[in-house]
Amino acid sequence: MSRPMLLVFLLLVLIITSQFEWKQQLVSDLDATPSISDKQQRISKREEAVKEKIILSQEKNIQRLNELVRSLREQLVQCRSNCTAETFGENVNELDRLHTVDD
Repeated sequence: MSRPMLLVFLLLVLIITSQFEWKQQLVSDLDATPSISDKQQRISKREEAVKEKIILSQEKNIQRLNELVRSLREQLVQCRSNCTAETFGENVNELDRLHTVDD
């Protein structure tokens, strides 16, 4: 082979092999992308689960507070019907004391 033919042949081999390497890099990049999105999906699912647990916990606290409010209203109604002004004042002081203990 003449020297120019050899150079052209080597240039073609170089171009062809570089094309294969580029395609492999693109394929590996495309393969890596789904794994990243899979990780993001798993993370978002975990975040959703944590948010649901927080919401459920808050709902339980709200229910408990609603029950306490209902109970206090019932006590207030009973107190209005049964208590004198003096015992009412004592009950208010007791409620204030309980309120400060809860805080």
